[in-house]
Amino acid sequence: MSATRLYINVDHVATVREARRTTEPDPLEAALLCQEAGADGITAHLREDRRHIQDNDVERLATTVQVLNLELATSADVVAFACRLRPYQATVVPERREEITTEGGLDLSRPHPKLRETIRRLEEAGSRVSLFIDPDLSTIDAAKDLGVPAIELHTGRYANSWRQGDAALHELRRAARHAADMGLFVHAGHGLTYANVAPVAAIPEIEELNIGHSVVSRSVMVGMVRAVREMREAMSVVSGQSSADSSKLEVDRGR
Repeated sequence: MSATRLYINVDHVATVREARRTTEPDPLEAALLCQEAGADGITAHLREDRRHIQDNDVERLATTVQVLNLELATSADVVAFACRLRPYQATVVPERREEITTEGGLDLSRPHPKLRETIRRLEEAGSRVSLFIDPDLSTIDAAKDLGVPAIELHTGRYANSWRQGDAALHELRRAARHAADMGLFVHAGHGLTYANVAPVAAIPEIEELNIGHSVVSRSVMVGMVRAVREMREAMSVVSGQSSADSSKLEVDRGR
C-alpha cells in the first residue's frame, strides 16, 4: 500500500444534497465511511457562497472526524469561522464565484497583506496552514517567504494532459523536490483519478493527496468504503505502468 496520506474531499457529497436542498446525502456520514475505509483525513471547502458545504457541515466534521483539512479563501467571515473551529489543517485557496471548481493556485507574485493576515490568524488559532499553489518554483519560494509549513501543489495541468506525455509530471516532480529542499511539507491535489493518481503518489516528496470528485463519483456505483479502498490500491500501482495497463486494471475491477 502507498505510504502517501490520502485525504478525501467530501464537497461533492454536499453538492448532491444541495441540488434538492434536503438533508441527504450527509457529508459527515460519507466522511465516517471514508475513515472506516482507511482515509487518513477529510477535506472540505467552505466557500464564500456556500454552494455545497455549509457551516453546520464543518462544525459537525470538526467535532467528529479524526483529521479535518478545511479549505478556505481569505473571506473575513470564513476565516473567523475557521479560527473558532480550529481544524487540524487549514488550506488557503483562491476562490472566484463564477468558477465551477478551483481553477488554479494562489497568485503569490504580488504583496498579499490579506493573505498574510489570514495565515497569522489561522496559525494563532492553532491550525496548520497550507497554501494551494501551482507547481512553479518562484511561487514556492514566495510561499516559503510567507512562513507556512506546507503547500499543496495544484495538479490540474497534469490531470488534463497526462495521456499526452510526461511534461506536467516532470513539473510536479521538480516542484515537489524544490519545496522539500526548502523545508516545506508537500501535498498535492486536483483532478486526480484512479487512472492517473499512481505517478503522483510515487513522487517521494509528496506526503499527502487530496482527492474528492473521482472517489465520490465512484462511490455512487460501488459505495464509499469500496471507492476509498480502490483509490488506495490505485495509488500503489507501479508508477511506470502505461495508460493501457491502467485502463486494463480498471476493466479488471469492473469499472
